[in-house]
Amino acid sequence: MARLILFNKPFGVLSQFTDRGSEGARATLSDHIAEPGVYPAGRLDRDSEGLLLLTDDGRLQARIADPRFKLPKTYLVQVEGEIGDDALEALRSGVRLNDGMTLPAGAERIASPELSPRDPPVRFRKSVPDGWISLTLREGRNRQVRRMTAAVGHPTLRLVRWRIGDWTLDGLDPGQWRAVTV
Repeated sequence: MARLILFNKPFGVLSQFTDRGSEGARATLSDHIAEPGVYPAGRLDRDSEGLLLLTDDGRLQARIADPRFKLPKTYLVQVEGEIGDDALEALRSGVRLNDGMTLPAGAERIASPELSPRDPPVRFRKSVPDGWISLTLREGRNRQVRRMTAAVGHPTLRLVRWRIGDWTLDGLDPGQWRAVTV
């Protein structure tokens, strides 16, 4: 039976078990997970937080990570500025990026979610308001959420992946993980 680990990846942690970078020792998955034989199904940028799935089953890993299976991924996104209906509609319709049009996304304005504080905290500016949206994608381009929000005039300040398919972060603090049956 396949093992599946739900991990709440903190800000600043690489989505891999070793650091091959030249920037010195950076935090990796091995700083949080000591389970042999599991590998990430997909990735989450170092400056993003939230749900990362790890498994020991190659077929399950491919099914989770491969955009052909269109497993929905939901992100809670803090954006610069008060996001208007036009920007939300653009996200829902698809946004033109330098690598082509995105697929339509689920996009809603939401109240500030109850999240653990980020370390380091998001930069706060009195003169620039911010807001939160929920964004659900069915594709996975490099830094797609950040590029989409920037394309509609609202750069991303904080990005937390909340859900992948039916799996969520619910009950997991940053750096915590739990195994589930598949």
